[in-house]
Parts: sequence; C-alpha cells; structure tokens
Amino acid sequence: MTDRWATPERIALREAVAAFTRDRIAPHLPQWEDDGQLPRSLHRETAAAGFLGIGFEEKVGGDGGDLIDISIVSEAIVENGGSTGLLASLYTHGIALPHIVEAGNAELIDRYVRPTLAGELIGSLGITEPGGGSNVAGITTRAARDGGDFVVNGAKTFITSSVRADFVTTAVRTGEAGHGGISLLVIDTDTPGFSVSRNLRKMGWHCSDTGELAFDDVRVPAANLVGEENGGFYLVMQQFVTERLSLAVQAYATCQRALDLAVGYARERETFGRPLISRQVIRHKLVEMHRRTEAARALTRRAIERAADSGDKTDPQLILDAAIAKNQAVEAVEWVVNEAVQIFGGMGYMRESEIDRHYRDARLLGIGGGATEVLNDLAAKLLGY
Repeated sequence: MTDRWATPERIALREAVAAFTRDRIAPHLPQWEDDGQLPRSLHRETAAAGFLGIGFEEKVGGDGGDLIDISIVSEAIVENGGSTGLLASLYTHGIALPHIVEAGNAELIDRYVRPTLAGELIGSLGITEPGGGSNVAGITTRAARDGGDFVVNGAKTFITSSVRADFVTTAVRTGEAGHGGISLLVIDTDTPGFSVSRNLRKMGWHCSDTGELAFDDVRVPAANLVGEENGGFYLVMQQFVTERLSLAVQAYATCQRALDLAVGYARERETFGRPLISRQVIRHKLVEMHRRTEAARALTRRAIERAADSGDKTDPQLILDAAIAKNQAVEAVEWVVNEAVQIFGGMGYMRESEIDRHYRDARLLGIGGGATEVLNDLAAKLLGY
C-alpha cells in the first residue's frame, strides 16, 4: 500500500521546507521571540519559496496541495527548529482566508486572498471575545446596517497576528441572538474606529503577536460581507475540522522535535562519568516519549487522510475524528515536553534552550481551537454518550 505521506513529490516538499527552515527560520527565531513578532519580510520570503500558499488552489493565488501537504509543511518546520508559535503567526491566513475562499466572492478574493498568499498582506481572524471563550454562538460584537455600510461596535481578544494585520475577518452579530444571527465581515485595520487596544503578553508563542481589538463605530462597506448575511456561523464551523487537525499536527510534531532534542542531549551529556543515555531510567523515558509520539501521529494522520478525501466538512465522523485526534496529540505533547525538560535538567529551564520554548508553547494547544474539555463534551455527544 502506498504511503500517501511519502510520495516523491511530498518527500521533495518536506526536504525543501526543512532546508528553508534551517536556513531562514531557526537561526533567527530566538530574536523574533524577543521581538514579540515575525518580520513581514518572512511572509514574502516564504511565499517566494512556494510554501506560504500550500493548501490553497492556484486559481486563488495559492500553491496547491491538500491537508496532507499542509501537515507536511507544519511537520517539517517544527521538526527542523521552528515552533508552533511561528506556525500560528506565519500561517494565520490558514484561518483568516478559507471563509473568503469558500464564499467565492471574486472581488474579496482579489483584494485579500491573492495578496496575502503572495506575502504582501497579513490577515487575522477575529472571533473570540472577552468573556466569550469557546462560545462562538454567543458573540456580542454588533454590526448594524446603515445604508451601504455596516457600523461595527464591540471587542475581540486573543487574536493571533492582529497587531501586524492589514485586515481581520471578523465575526459580528447582524441578527438575532444565537448562531443564526452571526455574519463575517472583512475589516481593514486602517479603518477609522478600529484599534489594537492591547498587545497581549503570553506564556508562550512569544514570536506570535496577539492583540485585543476594539471597534468603535467602525464603518465597513457591505461589499466586505463574507457569504450570506447571518450565515457566518456555518462558515466558521466548516473550518473547525481543519483547524483542530492542524493543531494536532503541531502537537505531535513538537513531540518529535522534543524527543530528538532529548535524545541528542542524552547522548552528549555525561553524569558520573557515563553518558546520560546509558541510564535505564532515561532510556525508558525516551521509549515512552517515542510511543506516545507515534500513537498521536498515527491517529492524527488517519483523521487527516479521511478529511482530505471528504468534501463534507460538517460530516459528524470527521468532526469526531478531529476532536479525538487533537485531544490525543495534546495529551502526548504535554507529557513529552515535560519529560524532555526533565532530561535536560537545569539546561532545560534556561531561555537559551530550545526545549524551553517548546515546553511553553505546547501549553496553548489544549486551549486553542476548542479547549480539551469542550472537545471531550462534543465527542461525547457525537458518540451518543
């Protein structure tokens, strides 16, 4: 049976991304962590290399490929010295653009999708609100129709790449309470009344700028409506499977990187005259780290293959697969990075150590894209429990 993850084309993709990461990302990542953001030039470099638009069709300005190809890019970046924080910031368009593409408005695609995939614009997705958490149906940011415009008032928080963003694909309430009254608007960040009210400092993902947004009578042309008015909830829901599987990939890729770093350190580090890896307790830790990594990878890849073959993003089985895979991978990465830091000992607690970054970054994976508890509850409903 052919391994869909190891075709000649995908092997070449993995090798190219790995080389790009080692050359253009890994040496600079510590500085970007200190800066609190990525340089805009990295978006242009990644686009020129042919990696920024993976997963988007060429007809909208992308580089082609499917969810497997997207996952290979994520794996190659993290496993060669990148980080999940970098992925979140460099590829924020992976959650900001799909709704626009899905809706099919040619004008919006030309104005936002094509230049973003070319590295010329940075997009963000604005859904979460202060006090709102995972309850997408409960958003309160209001967009009132006024002639040919919508006037937006409200706030968003924990919004990735929003400090640097040129536009925010924003969930707003245009109708009644609940999921039926939500729409999506593309809001340019230079629009009067829009502001980044706070640049949020985080435990991890330091290179990924995160902001709190304020909308004070922001006037947005009705032409910036994505899809049908009051139909935004379904556009958002359709992207959750992909987002959750992408986070699961980030989790098991971090597992692999943490394991590789731990093995390398254990071979080099001597204690009481012997290599650390000669200690049975360390070897057993490494085996358990390997086992959990492989299990998370296998479960997630199976779900990704099913999703890549399906044209129905609302299929309950796919939704279940994504929830289970994400939770399994999150559980694995939280355990693996903890053990990796333990193997590194005092050096693992130093900011100069790469494993320190992965330890901090991994903590967000069980929160973003649907908290572990929310996904367990969703899985229980889908399983009929």
